[in-house]
Amino acid sequence: MKQWISRYFQLEANGTTLQREVVGGITTFLAMSYIIFVQPGVLSQAGMDFQAVLAASCLAAALSTFLMGLIANYPVALAPGMGENFFFVYTLCAAAPLGFGLTWQQALGAVLLAGIFFIAITLTGIRAKIVNSIPDSLKRGIAAGIGLFITLIGLEYGGLVVGSPGTLVRLGDFSQPATLASVLGLLVLVVLLAFDVRGAILLGILATTAIAAAFGLIHFHGIFSTQIQMAPTFLKFDLHGLFALTPSKLGAAIFVLFYLALFDTIGTLVGVGQQAGLLREGKLPRAGRALFADAVGTTVGAGLGTSTITCYIESAAGVSDGARTGLANMVTGFLLLAAMFFSPLASMIGGGMQVGAGNESVIRYPTLAPALIVVGSMMLKVVREFNWDDPTEYLPAFLILVGIPLTFSIADGIAFGLIAYSVAKVATGRWRECPTLTYIFAALFVVQFLVI
Repeated sequence: MKQWISRYFQLEANGTTLQREVVGGITTFLAMSYIIFVQPGVLSQAGMDFQAVLAASCLAAALSTFLMGLIANYPVALAPGMGENFFFVYTLCAAAPLGFGLTWQQALGAVLLAGIFFIAITLTGIRAKIVNSIPDSLKRGIAAGIGLFITLIGLEYGGLVVGSPGTLVRLGDFSQPATLASVLGLLVLVVLLAFDVRGAILLGILATTAIAAAFGLIHFHGIFSTQIQMAPTFLKFDLHGLFALTPSKLGAAIFVLFYLALFDTIGTLVGVGQQAGLLREGKLPRAGRALFADAVGTTVGAGLGTSTITCYIESAAGVSDGARTGLANMVTGFLLLAAMFFSPLASMIGGGMQVGAGNESVIRYPTLAPALIVVGSMMLKVVREFNWDDPTEYLPAFLILVGIPLTFSIADGIAFGLIAYSVAKVATGRWRECPTLTYIFAALFVVQFLVI
């Protein structure tokens, strides 16, 4: 059995071992486990059943993560996308004129149609061509930008930086127990990495959990839960009501869902693929298969009762702990399934904790913050590969690098780079160096910024 697994996932060819894949898979799950509780918390604000969304999210995430590992052999986990879920609730389901005024059933219908459209264009190879048409310098910018994005998320999760109207962010309050636990956990992780300890990211998460428990931030609420129900959201999408909308409203809803998922997925695949050494001559092998897993996940997720499924940047944490193949996804997927039954235990580590009261209340994730900060730093290694002698190459890549974290959007950051790259190559008479698809999407992004 062990030999068959090794052959199927090509462990030796990818320079990895069974043990490393298991550790990497566990690390990815722990890093992304917050979504198990954040997702139903967000979607329940649209009137959806909390427990049903939790089960639907775990099941859809597990199925798409399994599919990614089995057909693409990539250590990239999938789950409902952050950003897409807020668009679902606060735009699609929000009352006019601020939102589209859809019911959550109609919004699920829009996600379903977007997923079917994803499958169609993936099978034609268009999505894979988009991935592979992105210039190498921009791929490096995407990887570095996602690294800074992950680091910023980690800093905010731990309370090391907080929002500030005048300066965007400022230093957090280090007297807060959650922030102090994050700092101590980060120091532990630095020491583990300095001694080149295998599985340092996973050990760092567990060590930070222990520190948080010592500060009284984590409380044991049990291990097993049987509160699993899916009927309130299962196959509840309303296509009839959706098609009753005006064509412009229907088209806009599906287009934005498509836009968000397309470039979030592409950005994550390229960024994590770059970190894991999966790119070959600047291209991502089996990109079509990876994108198919993402498309199927979104379609199945809509049927089960959750918003758009996309690739997760937290997969970079598993890669940092040694994951290189889809075997790690098998571990992550199994844990996502188990999370439906062990939600009290999973919430203890990744569920987050409330800090402050009233309008000042925020949710912190001190157990995950140190790992995300360190993983982000690891993804910045590609900056040394920028062509610093050619402004038409390094400046667009740099705009992506800073654009992703500062706009808090992978898609918008990529847009900055694609537009700048296209303009720079045309202005310098080197337009042939820019792929046609890059020009097309740069133009679409310009239209999107000006019109939508």
